[in-house]
Amino acid sequence: MSSGNSSPRRQSDAQPLLMAQYGTKHGHAAGKLQAMLDAPDVEVVGLYEPDAERRAGLEGSDGPFGQVRWYDSEAELLGDRSVVAVASEGNNAESLAQTEALVDAGKHVWYDKPAGEDWPGWQRVIGKGQAQQLLIQMGYMFRYQNGFRQIAEWVRTGLLGDIYCARAHMSTSIPAQGRKIIAAHRGGIFYDLAGHMLDQIVWLMGRPTRTSGFFRNDGGEAPGFTDNTLGVLEFEKGLAFVDIAAMEPKPMARRYEIYGTRGSAILLEPFEPPYAIRLCLEEPAAGYRAGAQTVSVAPQSRQELYELELIAFLATLRNQQLPDRTPEHELLVQETLLRLTGSIPEE
Repeated sequence: MSSGNSSPRRQSDAQPLLMAQYGTKHGHAAGKLQAMLDAPDVEVVGLYEPDAERRAGLEGSDGPFGQVRWYDSEAELLGDRSVVAVASEGNNAESLAQTEALVDAGKHVWYDKPAGEDWPGWQRVIGKGQAQQLLIQMGYMFRYQNGFRQIAEWVRTGLLGDIYCARAHMSTSIPAQGRKIIAAHRGGIFYDLAGHMLDQIVWLMGRPTRTSGFFRNDGGEAPGFTDNTLGVLEFEKGLAFVDIAAMEPKPMARRYEIYGTRGSAILLEPFEPPYAIRLCLEEPAAGYRAGAQTVSVAPQSRQELYELELIAFLATLRNQQLPDRTPEHELLVQETLLRLTGSIPEE
């Protein structure tokens, strides 16, 4: 499903797209860089990391960070006119400012989530991108996962009827040091991870009329870090629940459920990698029988999802497709996240 109305500057299909990366501290940074290195139609020009100590530990290392040239300064990256697009992979506290610098430099941005806690700042960045016809694509990889895409298709075609409830459980296991870093953000683990599920829910259900967040510190390892969380979204004719904790034993039991007036679809746990959906229909439709049935889903690795994100990003830049999500959607996801964490007051 593609939607959107922006028209980023057209790129030639005959030559590789020159890309770079800004930052290495996001949890997806190595995977995104590897996806660019593996893409036959991308040439990675360079990488910049503002933390000199971190750069020293990564430069020349095994893996993707040891395979690229490093820029010596932000100015060198921003001023490199050969670079058309940049993967923004700083940590959550620095990435929005870095992304704005990239947009100011006229670069398209493949931006890893979430989009900062400065709501006016994120609105400003999106506005600048639209004014310059720049693509800003968020790194919500489940947009390209077979299970989530199948459920979205069933919702969009009306197979499940009117959607009245969504439930998502996406907990994780984070050591104490990681919790201390994330504690800087209002909402803690919810701020860090909930955008993935909110991205799916508002895509299907729209803007919530009201949100309520419940944030607790039950693990006790990092004071001030909310590690056991629940977000409740109210819609005109429905509810959604997103719960995320930071101390769930591995392997985590992640789950995604959609309920409608004609049927339900549950992406069975663990939903990564996907393997099956429990589909239940009141009446037979679209080649599926009435009642409960298991629909197989082709599995995908996390790295494959990064590659699909990049394929869509490049296809949009080459005017081969419209963006898979509009700028308005990218704003709505972040607005919803910040409403739930209390960074934006309820109306």
